[in-house]
Amino acid sequence: MSVFPLFSDPFFSEPFGFGSTPSSCSISMDWKETPEAHLFKFDLPGVAKEDVKLQVHDDRVLHISAERKDEDHSEKDDYKWHCRERFDSGNFFREFRLPENAFVNEIKASMSDGVLVVTVPKDQHKKKKKKPMHKAVEIAGEGENDGSAKGIGRFVCFKA
Repeated sequence: MSVFPLFSDPFFSEPFGFGSTPSSCSISMDWKETPEAHLFKFDLPGVAKEDVKLQVHDDRVLHISAERKDEDHSEKDDYKWHCRERFDSGNFFREFRLPENAFVNEIKASMSDGVLVVTVPKDQHKKKKKKPMHKAVEIAGEGENDGSAKGIGRFVCFKA
């Protein structure tokens, strides 16, 4: 069990990968909220649109997986590598819980120039949480229940 449970959440884990293996890399994500939707942008350089899967699990968990395919190398090629820092292939994923106001039935996605854009509209019918109400209430003494606000003490009532 982690001493820091916040960082064991998939949202805070290694972005789109499995650690420091050659099949993983740090793929950036931006998340912007507008009054109408949540907008997510994922950098997927070298990944074809057909090799990206976008799914929703457990009502609100967005799961993105992608596969970058290896270049076709044959043993008859007349070259040798001197440096190879860009990994040609690998399987990547990322998942995280969407906000409660996400309208998952209307998610849209597009991909252009190696950037996946996921638009998650907000459900306008879900009620926004009200701020807690703070109210001071007077306490009446014994025999003083005539409805007046006379009393000797006060307490604060918080309504969640």
